[in-house]
Amino acid sequence: MKKRLAIAASALVMASCATAQDRTVTTPEGALMQVNDDLAYKPGELTEEQLASSTRSLFSADGMNVFRRFPREQTEAMIRFYTGALALRSLSPIQLTSTQQMILTGVGSMQIKLSAGQQGDRAYDLEGGYAGGTGIRFFMLRYPDAELVKGRFREAGFAEPEFVQRDDGIRQALVKDPGGFDIVILAGAGMKDHADDGVVVGIGVSDLAASRAYYREFVGLDELEPVEAKVLGTTLYPYRHKETVLFLYEAMGTGIDNGSAGIQYVVSDAAMVDAKAKHRAIGVQTPLNKLRGFDLTTIWLSDPDGVTNYFAQVGERRTAQR
Repeated sequence: MKKRLAIAASALVMASCATAQDRTVTTPEGALMQVNDDLAYKPGELTEEQLASSTRSLFSADGMNVFRRFPREQTEAMIRFYTGALALRSLSPIQLTSTQQMILTGVGSMQIKLSAGQQGDRAYDLEGGYAGGTGIRFFMLRYPDAELVKGRFREAGFAEPEFVQRDDGIRQALVKDPGGFDIVILAGAGMKDHADDGVVVGIGVSDLAASRAYYREFVGLDELEPVEAKVLGTTLYPYRHKETVLFLYEAMGTGIDNGSAGIQYVVSDAAMVDAKAKHRAIGVQTPLNKLRGFDLTTIWLSDPDGVTNYFAQVGERRTAQR
């Protein structure tokens, strides 16, 4: 009898450990992420210098990817808008589940990812557009010729953008994608077609000092000089990694949207990002995990306004970099 009780107790302990270490979470897109404590660095394994430094040395791509979540019924229109009207390169999609695809479009060497579905505990409030409140409020894309852009919108079945002339000679238009998200279009000499100069991401923030410190000191982006955006009526604070620029600006409204769009950083060591985030008490949306069926390790974090910043490592981590 005692032997049977000991075996049963041992089985319960093993089951408890497995449950604690190997569990599944679901993203708002429906992807299943396997969370396992063994993915993380152990206490004392990293130095104070490694933990306190930014994530910049871990970047392994020439920019950042961004993503758009939208109502599923808008899928066909969203694809037509981004690949037709905006003429972004159509890339092979990623099959996340049997019913869920991540639709990929190319912008320079990086991507705008389109994902149908708005599940989970994210907030979706695009009312007011770029002036509506906190969260990612617009993407900015650049083209060499406004008339070329107008023609593509017509051919794709969308109303032509209305361009205005800026003081610097650049023409600027503001449109919405079929999901109601603002797209700022610039057109001018020397700009690359198909938006291959890279994407600019506009983020309304509630506390400029906190958000600027997050992207400068934790993420490690290059801080550039502020820009007065007369057409938008605000001051933009740029943060860049190569092809991709984030424009932070003081939120003009009270709405909150931390679900419609997010930022992805491609890194060599997601576990190191996890450790650095824990050291600074950065908010976590999805713990360090492996994506089921893919050789992909990610950690999903929140900026000070809850905007998704997720760090993705393809393959095995290369080294415990600083």
